[in-house]
Amino acid sequence: MHLLNFAHPLTEEQRQKIETLLGRPLQSVHYIPVQIDTQGDFVAQIQELIQTIDLSPQEWQNLPILINPPSLNFATAVLLAELHGRMGYFPPIVRLRPVSGSIPPKFEVAEIINLQELREKARRQRI
Repeated sequence: MHLLNFAHPLTEEQRQKIETLLGRPLQSVHYIPVQIDTQGDFVAQIQELIQTIDLSPQEWQNLPILINPPSLNFATAVLLAELHGRMGYFPPIVRLRPVSGSIPPKFEVAEIINLQELREKARRQRI
């Protein structure tokens, strides 16, 4: 599994938890720093960001990819739409949650959400 990390760098503890949840080691972790100009065009900014990732069209479609999305909800929505177009499916995502009472703030891996599976289940609800 190749992790594309669009959020803060992960700690070793977070990486280990991801591997435990996956049941296999991460093959690579790519840190893609995200700085979105909230006054600018989100689509253009996300498309530019994706262009910095050195993956061929074949790799986008064939590599097992996991996403740690940015925390800005609009950026994540645009990112997922762009990735779906390139990959042909929704990638699974890592969900982090704050650790209660931690000083300074600390985040732990809560779960991996299989967005494609969720989409397929939701399609069954159509009438």
